[in-house]
Amino acid sequence: MTEIERKFLVNSNDFKVEASKKTLFIQAYLNTHPERTIRIRISDDRGYMTIKGKSSKNGLSRYEWEKEIPLDEAEELLKLCEPGKIEKYRYHVNVGDHMYEVDEFLGDNQGLVLAEVELQDEEEEFKRPDWLGKEVTGNLEYYNSKLITKPYKNWN
Repeated sequence: MTEIERKFLVNSNDFKVEASKKTLFIQAYLNTHPERTIRIRISDDRGYMTIKGKSSKNGLSRYEWEKEIPLDEAEELLKLCEPGKIEKYRYHVNVGDHMYEVDEFLGDNQGLVLAEVELQDEEEEFKRPDWLGKEVTGNLEYYNSKLITKPYKNWN
């Protein structure tokens, strides 16, 4: 399945009062090759394996396959992952006809807050809330797989 999404920096915490859900995510990567990434994620008491393909040139779309796996298997696979992990709170925020996923990073990426909105097609219109900042769609340094090797705390 192809995933189409736009990614933005967040310029205030106002999204938190609008959020309908908050979930802690812990994730790491079995593979961070530019052509494909394989992610293991735990959220609440569920495990997931996700495979993502290479992004399109504009960064808006890429292949994504995800499968829920037993929690104990996800915990075991995390032990096999490349060094580093991502810890973050994800907030679900409904804005107009779309749901934004806002990630507030913890640990080595604390201070970074990103919002993503999934679209049906690359030209789809969507409402932009006041807390939405600069667009960073396609900017590789904001990919979770890159934040493991070059965390936000080490940016200039």
